[in-house]
Amino acid sequence: MTAIDTRPARDARATEAHGHAVSVRGAERRYGAVQALSGMDLDIEPGGFLVLLGPSGSGKSTLLRGLAGVERFDAGTVRFGERLIADGRRHVPPERRDLAMVFQDYALWPHLTVLQNVSYALRRGSHSSAEVRRRALEAIGSVGLDGKEERYPHELSGGQQQRVALARALAGRPRLILFDEPLSNLDADLRERLRVEIATLTRSTGATAVYITHDQSEAMALADRIGLLNAGRLEQLATPEQLYRRPATGFAARFTGIAGSVRGIVRERRGDAVVVLTGDHTLVAAAGGRGLQPGDDVEVLVRPTGTVFADAPDDAGHALPAVVVDIAYRGRGYEHVVETPVGRITGVFSAEARQRGEQSRIAIDPDGCHAFPYSVTHSN
Repeated sequence: MTAIDTRPARDARATEAHGHAVSVRGAERRYGAVQALSGMDLDIEPGGFLVLLGPSGSGKSTLLRGLAGVERFDAGTVRFGERLIADGRRHVPPERRDLAMVFQDYALWPHLTVLQNVSYALRRGSHSSAEVRRRALEAIGSVGLDGKEERYPHELSGGQQQRVALARALAGRPRLILFDEPLSNLDADLRERLRVEIATLTRSTGATAVYITHDQSEAMALADRIGLLNAGRLEQLATPEQLYRRPATGFAARFTGIAGSVRGIVRERRGDAVVVLTGDHTLVAAAGGRGLQPGDDVEVLVRPTGTVFADAPDDAGHALPAVVVDIAYRGRGYEHVVETPVGRITGVFSAEARQRGEQSRIAIDPDGCHAFPYSVTHSN
């Protein structure tokens, strides 16, 4: 695979954050009885890389299409900086929003060459033919497709076609780039390589980026901030680290990865943590519900990073007896599924393999546990 050009862009503006500052207020969209967006508020700083994460039907695509201008919100406003882009009466068309889109299905013209596809949007502007060609070739080179300018889309692999789509978006030097799940049609290894290229090249332009995906690992790797959507609402807006370490809701914790869940009763409150009694055992967890008090019925959501094999209870007494029921090799080591008195826990990592049926103990790190009211976690 040809390496991409990660040298600084020749245009000095490309090293600056010249992207749109995006502000969405009260965005609503309904399709019949389905409320796709419910009063969405969102701010994106200039040059920021925001990933919209969520399951199917959460409102990601609807929000992205509204930013692009290919869909009208039923209510709410969109501003790019101080410029009003859309409200109940005004709707600036997509071609006047200074943005580009990279689609899941590439959306290339099959009868045009790579050079012609990348040049297409530029030719609609006021650039000379020489300038159009120069900028198109520069964009093609930046995505590692030198020498393929005269090929047609059917002569390219899926990854190369996606690079053409990225080059087309970059060539126009837009202030906003929208990514509609661009890697979902590619195999795992190619997705990882293109993810790095997308992140590197987009940030080098200084444009604001909005990228949608349902893959939490992809979101964590790409984003400056993640907007987690659920049923048309913004569940949490945070950096990847904040979202993982301090999920605001049970849905946020579950969607970004848990190894298991344990139901229990709060025995005492310790600042931002709670001691939870579950059967004959106690666990300490971060209090996801700010109002949690002794006697509350809670569910403790355990991150994979919060578990480790232990030969004896740790100093705080947070180790549980466990039996290994399954094992998977993950390259860097082994992930185990264990059965404990409080339930099944997956993803327990060890550099050495444990045997199925082996009896051991699992230490639970309080920093890897998040307690939420039981009724709330099961309403999401």
